[in-house]
Amino acid sequence: MSQELERVYTIPLGKALISQSQHRAVRAINMIKEFARHHMKVEIIKIDEELAHKIWARGVRSPPRKIKVRMSKTDDGYVLVSPFSDDVESIVTPEKETKKVEDKVETNTEESPVTEEAPAKKEAPAKKEAPAKKEAPAKKEAPAKKEAPAKKEAPAKKEAPSKKEAKKTEAKPSKK
Repeated sequence: MSQELERVYTIPLGKALISQSQHRAVRAINMIKEFARHHMKVEIIKIDEELAHKIWARGVRSPPRKIKVRMSKTDDGYVLVSPFSDDVESIVTPEKETKKVEDKVETNTEESPVTEEAPAKKEAPAKKEAPAKKEAPAKKEAPAKKEAPAKKEAPAKKEAPSKKEAKKTEAKPSKK
């Protein structure tokens, strides 16, 4: 195994939904390991931390239905399973586009000198907002009604005497 072997697979994880809800992410990890053992013919499988985070991102109950991974067989005798990212194409294209954009920006700025008045004119059309509408009352509001006097509150009730005090008052006959 002098040469590293690398493959990209899309692993279906839909059967993880068969298991109990609190075991689904664990089952998805086990399914990835089983898939790697079957396809790469190696017993020792290591899952990258980023891949584990992707599986567990939505919690234990809802792992993704499928996931695209890169499996690398190393000289040390194990398979490293990591999330797939297409780095090669994304690096090449932005470099070409950024150079063209910078060239265009430089040529445009040299041709038209910028004055203080020009930015003010450019900003005005950009801020096109609807003029503030005057609030027209839908219905004429009736003049504020005088508040009707609140119901006269009953004089503050005396607190009910405690049981001991009640017995004392009952026991004392009033003398007339």
